[in-house]
Amino acid sequence: MTALPMRHLLAATTLSLSLSLPTIAQDTGQALTAEEQAIVAAVEADFDAQVAFLEKIVNINSDTRNPAGVRRVGAEFDTEFSALGFETSWIPMPAEMERGGHFVATHKGDGGKKALLIGHLDTVFPLASPFQTFKREGNRITGPGIADMKSGDAIVLYALKALKATGHLDKGSYTVFFTGDEESTGKPLDISRKDLIDAGKWSDFALNFEGSTEGMAVIGRRGSSNWSLKTSGVRAHSSGIFNERVGAGAIYEAARILHRFYDEVRGEKGLTFNPGVIAGGTFVEEGENPAEQHAYGKTNVVAQTAVVHGGLRFMSEEQKERARAKMREIAAANLPGTGAEITFEDSYPAMQESDKNRAMLDTLSNINQALGAGPLTAYPPEKRGAADASFVAPHTPTMDGLGGYGGGGHTPEEWLDLSKQKFATARAAVLLYRLMQAE
Repeated sequence: MTALPMRHLLAATTLSLSLSLPTIAQDTGQALTAEEQAIVAAVEADFDAQVAFLEKIVNINSDTRNPAGVRRVGAEFDTEFSALGFETSWIPMPAEMERGGHFVATHKGDGGKKALLIGHLDTVFPLASPFQTFKREGNRITGPGIADMKSGDAIVLYALKALKATGHLDKGSYTVFFTGDEESTGKPLDISRKDLIDAGKWSDFALNFEGSTEGMAVIGRRGSSNWSLKTSGVRAHSSGIFNERVGAGAIYEAARILHRFYDEVRGEKGLTFNPGVIAGGTFVEEGENPAEQHAYGKTNVVAQTAVVHGGLRFMSEEQKERARAKMREIAAANLPGTGAEITFEDSYPAMQESDKNRAMLDTLSNINQALGAGPLTAYPPEKRGAADASFVAPHTPTMDGLGGYGGGGHTPEEWLDLSKQKFATARAAVLLYRLMQAE
């Protein structure tokens, strides 16, 4: 496809926006240059097109388990990025993974830095959900994935369009990486996240466009992993429980372990572990889905088996390993007549705060003030869940929380504040302009 024509720039000194950005601050010591004001004006010139594009992609169901829908959303971005002059590709996943794959667009500039811009195409709303369409009432939009995170994906596209329109796109190189399974990552991770991690290693910095929060941005996130506990006991008549031959039974052993987890592992800042599903009795039938367990037992039979599946959230890899070591130690100290095995499955690594992440936050905060909003602080990492940014954070400076302003994620009330979408897009475009020139 041919590249989009260059936009006619609005006067750099005039920012009369139809959904107005905050007034440019004059008393904060922060100000936009003429070039940056032209970038903001280019965002304004293209904003109606951005809203129309956002409506189009929100109206395509892209539940993680709907690979065809994920690919349809990716195709819409392919059309737009190809027109912008990017090289585009689709990374498929193995059929048995039941995932749509990932969209990638790349642009090689004449010099400057290398930026990785991250988003995801999938949502949590299945085809059977009644919540399927984009609806607008004034500046409030509702729709599946509108905040998490199709508005963030649109910000990436239209921020880059603004840089193209103002002649700044070639001042750096870009990889846009939109995964198709962020809400439920395909396993194994060394396949589903290999290309994203490689892109992180290539980049000088990475930005993720999950939803924005007033007054904050994300430079640290907790990691997450899963754990499974299986206990065993002697199947016998309940009248014999606690004697030397029978012992305590599998359910008491599971209860002992969970109670000690609560008393002895709990306490470090940001460390949480949740036993989300438990089943025990004479038999436990386990399917492929750990969330669904079927148990059979009787009140007059000592439990022969128990199964617990849970999640673990952590601030650092070191904290994760300390917690796991203590959990293994506790699981090994069995009650009479019982046994226990605990296993762990990695999912998202921790995104740890760093000086380079803080420097990017300072730059973003300065831009926020130059656009008439207040300064920004770091979102407490213990309050943020895992995201794709976590996979690249060990390899490159990373910041997140640059997407749309909204709420109600993963619910039928998911919404976006359209009046702030233009602000978030302009802020992202100016941020890229500045980071590409930073020493």
